[in-house]
Amino acid sequence: MVRKRSWRMTFFVFLLIIVALGVVVPAFAPLPSLSSDSFSRFHYKHKSEKKTDAQKFEIADDMFWKDRMPFQIIGGDLHYFRVLPEYWEDRLLRAKALGLNTIQTYVPWNLHEPIPRKLVFDGNADLETFLKLCKKLDFLVMLRVGPYICGEWDLGGFPAWLLAIEPALRLRSSDPTFLSLVERWWGDLLPKVAPLLYNNGGPIVMVQIENEYGSYGDDSSYLHHLAMLARRHLGDEVILYTTDGGTRATLEKGTISGDSVYSAVDFSTGEDPWPIFKLQKEFNLPRNSPPLCSEFYTGWLTHWGEKNAKVDAEFTASALRKILSKKGSAVLYMAHGGTNFGFYNGANTGSNESDYKPDLTSYDYDAPIKESGDVDNAKFKALRKVISEFTTAPLPSVPSNNMKAGYGDIKLHNTAFLLDILNFIDPTVVVQSERPVSMEILGQMFGFLLYVSEYAAKGNGSVLSVPKVHDRAQVFILCPSEDNGERPKYVGLIERWSNRAIDLPYLKCVAKISLYILVENMGRVNYGPYMYDRKGILSSVRLDGSILYNWKMLSIPFHNFNEAQRFNPIIQAANSAFIEIFDRKYPKDNLENISKEPAFFSGHFIIDKINNVKDTFISLKGWGKGVAFVNDFNIGRYWPSFGPQCNLYVPAPVLRQGENLVVILELESPHPELVISSVDHPDFSCGSRSSSLHQL
Repeated sequence: MVRKRSWRMTFFVFLLIIVALGVVVPAFAPLPSLSSDSFSRFHYKHKSEKKTDAQKFEIADDMFWKDRMPFQIIGGDLHYFRVLPEYWEDRLLRAKALGLNTIQTYVPWNLHEPIPRKLVFDGNADLETFLKLCKKLDFLVMLRVGPYICGEWDLGGFPAWLLAIEPALRLRSSDPTFLSLVERWWGDLLPKVAPLLYNNGGPIVMVQIENEYGSYGDDSSYLHHLAMLARRHLGDEVILYTTDGGTRATLEKGTISGDSVYSAVDFSTGEDPWPIFKLQKEFNLPRNSPPLCSEFYTGWLTHWGEKNAKVDAEFTASALRKILSKKGSAVLYMAHGGTNFGFYNGANTGSNESDYKPDLTSYDYDAPIKESGDVDNAKFKALRKVISEFTTAPLPSVPSNNMKAGYGDIKLHNTAFLLDILNFIDPTVVVQSERPVSMEILGQMFGFLLYVSEYAAKGNGSVLSVPKVHDRAQVFILCPSEDNGERPKYVGLIERWSNRAIDLPYLKCVAKISLYILVENMGRVNYGPYMYDRKGILSSVRLDGSILYNWKMLSIPFHNFNEAQRFNPIIQAANSAFIEIFDRKYPKDNLENISKEPAFFSGHFIIDKINNVKDTFISLKGWGKGVAFVNDFNIGRYWPSFGPQCNLYVPAPVLRQGENLVVILELESPHPELVISSVDHPDFSCGSRSSSLHQL
């Protein structure tokens, strides 16, 4: 249902937008000192909660042993940070019905320490509650503590503030400053999980060090140092392990010899597993190499602009049977993929850092438990059938799919233009610099950064070039001396993957022309040699071949998935002026130019009864590109014009009985009728049909 907007509703939308923008002043606050002298190494000794001689998990005779009985790991990755806490138990019960006995999950550093020394272990980041829930449901846990995780997650789980440190850190290395930060982080994390080790009465039987390091580097000192740190905090009884691709080259660089660290392998689904398991033995101690594929791929990731990845169900099940039938162990990656809510999606690169491929908001992964938890599908049934052949106890009954609802069309209204925030910002919060600086240097980790400069008009126009922009820049110009209500004029787009110069048309202007460059951070690279992925304008800006100086920079961070919503007192002071903007309709004339200017749109829908609050999807077909919020929750990026994802998943806990508010920031081309829809199904049919999928 859609109702006519009231002034009260308009004012509420204003509050939502300014909360979405986040706090401007702290975004430019200087980072604390991050020199290596600031950190100290310290030891931690944990006390066992319920230590018992009967509870023990170990490796012997090329087998896993649980409480002195042979044990075959049939596990699956399920990431607590990609599922709302209200649904953790639901998804774990579905994994139990699939036949899994073990849950594997990463721990993303950036989720838990989004800014230096601000630790977050509650809400969506409540790792301890998730682990205790796993124990309650009789799962073992394989915990992947990083510090690097990959996982198609922003910067591979590293907090982006690491990129603000000068001199630049060498990530994933024995760089002393980097290691001191890892020591500090693990000094916070590992004491929290130590009481939950299996030998202490908890569910954690194995703890992974790094992730697929053999595909990245060969700094053995770094790996040995991580193993030493883990032992210091966790003791000698827990099994430490590494995961690397099943080739000699990757195993030689990624294993940690001499420190009693077990080496697991991963490989492409469909490869003959047993020659790889034979190779695995060479990198483990004698009689200490139970065959384990710690990432058995049930599907694959998808980038924007690609065809949605699919892997045949029977093919996947047959490949799993080849492992389990000879008493091998496997962990399904993924058992349940979930969602990259907010701005946490990662990205990959190809042959160079400009060959940039950001990941979708959906992390469905073509897993047996779908993004919304659905299990009534061919892959779940095929894998469950295979797993049932290798379990002695009957599997739990399969739960039905969660109910979903479509709440119909939602009419949106233009509530504000993004660039209008310049009219209401205190000049003291704008950073000025001779040259553009990166997002991280400004203390901003996610969202957008607006760069503003000016230049003198030329009779035949000018040519603008920005050799290095990460990741996508929209360019606008405006004659500030003209007081005729003109909007900034969109003149072009500069993309990291197809960078080209832009012709700036001639504007008759008495004063200098204002130049606006709005840069979107589309997700940091999480894998490969180009992970040091700062965002923003990373080069000089040239106008007609000459460097353009004197820049103002305004942070537009928005709130992210795990961040508390905060009110911005600076924009609050502009309340009355924004109220007028809220009621402004899209101009009927000159709509073609206006439609390229980023703008906020808002609308609402009604859920009449509490028992009608169900999962839904917001369909953005017909819109261009942007970010969507439902009831102030950042449900993620949309880009249906590029595809393949058309709809964004909205879990029921985000919704409420009564009025539900949707706000979107549309960057370029709103739907002609300003309509979105709430539907009851996912849709990956938008945009390009070409696929350049490849396994990394």
